Amino acid sequence: MATTNSAQPVSEEDLKALKERMQMISDADPQQYHNDFSLKRYLRAFKTVDNAFQAILKTNKWRVDYGVPELTENNPLVQKHMEQNKARVLRHRDMSGRPVVYIPAKNHNVNDRDIDELTKFIVYCLEEACKKCFEEVVDNLCIVFDLRDFGLSCMDYQVLKNLIWLLSKHYPERLGVCLILNAPALFSGCWAVIKGWLDENTSSKVLFVSNEEELCKYLIPDILPTDI
Repeated sequence: MATTNSAQPVSEEDLKALKERMQMISDADPQQYHNDFSLKRYLRAFKTVDNAFQAILKTNKWRVDYGVPELTENNPLVQKHMEQNKARVLRHRDMSGRPVVYIPAKNHNVNDRDIDELTKFIVYCLEEACKKCFEEVVDNLCIVFDLRDFGLSCMDYQVLKNLIWLLSKHYPERLGVCLILNAPALFSGCWAVIKGWLDENTSSKVLFVSNEEELCKYLIPDILPTDI
C-alpha cells in the first residue's frame, strides 16, 4: 500500500529556536515569514538551526531575485511552456494525497529549449503543486516522469541538475516520491549518471514503475493525462 512518507521528527527545542530567529526577521519584513511546516522541512534537510536559518534567508532572497511571485499562469513564459505541454500539475492527487506534477519526456528536446526559461517553468510547476498541499496531512509532492516514446534527444541532464538543485536548496523535503513510467532499456545508462547526483535519501524516493498494477499502489492511472 502507498503511504505518506513518515517525516523524521524535529526537535521541539530546535523548532522553537528557529521560530524565534525567524520572528525577528518577519516582524521587520512579513514577506520573510515561513510557517511551522516549512521550518520543520528546513530543519530536517539542513540538520541544525544555524544551517536551516541561513538556508531560509537564501531562499527568501532567491525568490525575490528570481521573480518567483511573477511566475503565474498569466506569465507569457509560463503560457508558452504550458501550450507546449512540457509539464502539468494535475487536478487529482496520488494515493497518499500528494499533488502530482506530470512530465511527459517525449515533449522535450534538449536541442530545442531555452534552459533559463524552462527552469523558470519548472519553478512555476513546483510553486503550483506546493500550493495544493494540505500541509497538515502531507506536505510533499509526487513527480511523475513518463518516458513513453523517450529518445536520447529527450534526455536533458542540465534540466535535471537544475531540478535537483531547486529541490535541495529551495524546496527542501518537498519531494515525496518520483515515479518513472515506461522507462525504455536505453534509459538505464542515463539513470546511472543521474543517480550519482542524488543523495541516498533522494534516490530512495525514485521508483521505476513497470506495469499498471504496480502504478495503482501510488496513483490511479486514470488521473494521468492522455492529451499531451
